[in-house]
Amino acid sequence: MNFPLIMLILLTVTGGIWLLDYFVLRHNRTKEDDEPWWIEYPKSFFPVILIVFCLRSFLVEPFKIPSGSMIPTLLVGDFILVNKYTYGVRLPVINQKVFDMNKPERGEVMVFRYPDDPSMDYIKRIVGIPGDLITYRNKRLTINGSSVKMKSTGEYTYVESGINHVYSQGYLESMNGNDHTIIINPVAPSIQLSGVRQFPSYENCDYNHSGFTCKVPAGNYFTMGDNRDSSSDSRYWGFVPERNIVGKAFMVWWNFRDLSRIGLPIK
Repeated sequence: MNFPLIMLILLTVTGGIWLLDYFVLRHNRTKEDDEPWWIEYPKSFFPVILIVFCLRSFLVEPFKIPSGSMIPTLLVGDFILVNKYTYGVRLPVINQKVFDMNKPERGEVMVFRYPDDPSMDYIKRIVGIPGDLITYRNKRLTINGSSVKMKSTGEYTYVESGINHVYSQGYLESMNGNDHTIIINPVAPSIQLSGVRQFPSYENCDYNHSGFTCKVPAGNYFTMGDNRDSSSDSRYWGFVPERNIVGKAFMVWWNFRDLSRIGLPIK
């Protein structure tokens, strides 16, 4: 469902009726005449729709986390807020940038439109910016020849599909001076080669059973999930074009299963 498009259509219809009534129809009514329902209701809804549309399009948009690919940073069922302007102001629906702001940085959690299906929103962590050489071999991430610092935080267990307990190792990973937690399943392979697809600029990458090396092309970003061995990300479907960026995730605002997560900043 293209919610921004639906909101734009509702805004156009209710706003059009409001303008038509203001400039034309109301002059044909007497003081004793009641507003027709088809004028009264759109006029009442128009300001609300306008406020919601502007907030979601240019300031903050809510999202729900549907999968465990970003565990332990984000849990299934988290409702998060995404800053829509920090990476630049974009026109709604067509997602065309009209005003530049900050560039995405390594280590930030970003929401973007899935390159293979732009109607779907994905959320991952940025590990590579344009020009970076990304290497991931034997579960170790290297950026431009420098190994990313990792510190063990012990065993991490979570429940998958309601019944399966997954045992992983937690690590504190540091990028650009900021720390975040990732989990790695020590018995899983570094890369599932059968899941790697042909994608734009695939020739920038070199894959083998121990991992891969990719050169991030201009205007693109490389993303990975914090749940490294249970994430569909740039390793498998390629780079994220700048035009697909939605915004930067910054806070958990609700979780029905765990109220203690409310207000949790996303690092």
